[in-house]
Amino acid sequence: MEDDEKKPSGCCLVLLYNSCFRRHPVPVSPINPIPPPISSNGKIYKSNAQLPIPNQPSAALVSPNHTKSHIAGQSKLTIAAPVSRPQIVSISSELDSLIYDHQRAKGSSTLLRASSGNVMLFGNLGNLRSHGAVAAPNRNLPEYLPKTAKEMKPARRAAEAETPTAIRPALSRRLDAEELKEIGNEEYNKGRYAEAIAIYDRAILIDPDKASYWNNKAAALIGLGRLLDAVEECREAIRIDPYYFRAHQRLANLYIRLGEAERAAKHYKLAKNEASYDDISRAKAVEILIGKCREAKSLRDWNILLKESQSAISAGVDSSPQIFAYQAEAFLMLFKMDDAEESMLDAPEFDTDASTKFFGAPSNAYYLSVRAQVDMAVGKFENAVSQAQMAARIHPGSREITAIARKARSIASARLMGNNLFKACKFVEACLAYGNGLNHDPQNAVLLCNRAACRSKLGQWQKAIEDCNVALNLRPKYSKARLRRADCNAKLEQWEASIEDYNVLVLEMSGDETVSKALQEAKEHLKRQSAACIKVAESGSEALNVTNKD
Repeated sequence: MEDDEKKPSGCCLVLLYNSCFRRHPVPVSPINPIPPPISSNGKIYKSNAQLPIPNQPSAALVSPNHTKSHIAGQSKLTIAAPVSRPQIVSISSELDSLIYDHQRAKGSSTLLRASSGNVMLFGNLGNLRSHGAVAAPNRNLPEYLPKTAKEMKPARRAAEAETPTAIRPALSRRLDAEELKEIGNEEYNKGRYAEAIAIYDRAILIDPDKASYWNNKAAALIGLGRLLDAVEECREAIRIDPYYFRAHQRLANLYIRLGEAERAAKHYKLAKNEASYDDISRAKAVEILIGKCREAKSLRDWNILLKESQSAISAGVDSSPQIFAYQAEAFLMLFKMDDAEESMLDAPEFDTDASTKFFGAPSNAYYLSVRAQVDMAVGKFENAVSQAQMAARIHPGSREITAIARKARSIASARLMGNNLFKACKFVEACLAYGNGLNHDPQNAVLLCNRAACRSKLGQWQKAIEDCNVALNLRPKYSKARLRRADCNAKLEQWEASIEDYNVLVLEMSGDETVSKALQEAKEHLKRQSAACIKVAESGSEALNVTNKD
């Protein structure tokens, strides 16, 4: 007890700081009031507004020694008389003095009172301001102070209301890591993967060196389709326990799905008894298929590329962006645009940065460039430009990808110009604008259909039908082109062709009254036309009989 009484107090440090560095009166604190500050000439300041301004010359602001005073942007030496010190009332008052000293010296207010025994820089108070936030110039201090337990209760109740009822006990009770793992397993078996992940995370916080927790979390991430995240969890489990065979097997299965056959074969071997000979054989077969895909692409043999990419997907490579890009590119080059779109819809969607890190820049850039081409083919021009430019940024050294980005910008610009001219009823100019876009991409069904609309407005119905024919050969399910062709055939009184298109549209656009009405009108016109033809034929036959009698 005697040693404790002899220990120096923090108050001494505060007083030492004040005696060495403070050179001006202490302002009245709104937090801890103290007696009004007194100047060197004995004047009492009744309010903060009467205090000397920091950037103005004043005897109360200048050191008794030779110091630099910045006045109107210039530096000069000033000698001032000593300043009398006001009486220190308490530690709290002295802290207010230190804050004021800092603000006057730095010309800012970056110091805040954190407590009666603390002075901290505002930027270092991590719990008072979130990272990257910009505080308002006039801060309301209570808004930045940590909330008390009483204040936090409503927020905690709201958070609990959002927490699934099944996992709330696991997150509220003090369970050990193994108990949490068992609860997580139950949630996983019920297909509640997000809840399972939350519980596995809690177990990992308690015992981060247990490999099974990481491996189980990977399984739940797979259930949510977050395969790249699952890979990282498996790697962590293996780092903790290199002989954890089940983690090796799960990681190998992930690598198969992602098209990393060589890595899969390696981890199947490390999985020992958890993997079979068939698993290793499958990894080798997938590696051969992917090699054939690369060879077919380099030879531009699109039929072989389509066949081998589909075989790879059937063999279990169901989450490789590159394999789906191979398949989609093959469809594009074979002018099967709808199939290319479906292929990209089936492809996995990963975060761009994570995908680039995992698969490499060239591979991910290739996938994005194919996606851009498919978007162009189906009329998603803004998306196409975005994807192509992203691919060019990821892999700037590729001339092919740079050309695709340039092409996407040109086609999108031509389409936008054509649309604006069409809305202004300048159909000739709009037709030319769409034609300029087709110069960059002659097989673009959307531009062909748009030009057909212009030609229809100009009365060039046969030319419009020709554009629609090309568009429908590229995209048989392109309803807008079929509708336009049906309308143009009706204007040319080619009722049979018009009815054929309307019959298809009724199935594709079930419930559309406009299409049903147009179909009915076409049938009536065809009926009248047929009746007229029969009447003409009968008249011709009677005339022929009269001639024969004569």
